[in-house]
Amino acid sequence: MQIILLEKVVNLGNLGDIVKVKDGYGRNFLIPQGKAKRATEANKAEFAERRAILEKQQADLLTAAAKRGEKLAGYLLQVTQKAGVDGRLFGSVGNGDIAEALTAAGFEVAKSEVRLPVGPLKAVGDHAVSIALHHDVVVDITVSVLGEA
Repeated sequence: MQIILLEKVVNLGNLGDIVKVKDGYGRNFLIPQGKAKRATEANKAEFAERRAILEKQQADLLTAAAKRGEKLAGYLLQVTQKAGVDGRLFGSVGNGDIAEALTAAGFEVAKSEVRLPVGPLKAVGDHAVSIALHHDVVVDITVSVLGEA
């Protein structure tokens, strides 16, 4: 299936690219989420008319994400979790826990924006975590997991 991308999609292409994807990926993910349209002649003509508007929207999203990233860059987040005497946690600290803690601290971060490079945090200490606010804006924060008895 050939589609026209309406925004930048990681590992696929940029706004306006006409790419070939598997039918299921296009039909079940890209088109319902508004990231793409089928590459028919009518849709190509409509995209050509709306291209400037879509580019401006994407630029505005990038600018907003960059502002959020400036505030969040280098932030030290402290999360308290029950832990044993050896420093291992009972359970783990995942994407949802980090997103909730950042939201409580005044930053608007969705669970899907939190990137844990080695999976959920399972030990007490400082851990580097990436927050992907936009495809082109990724900031690093430090999550300090504190153990409580």
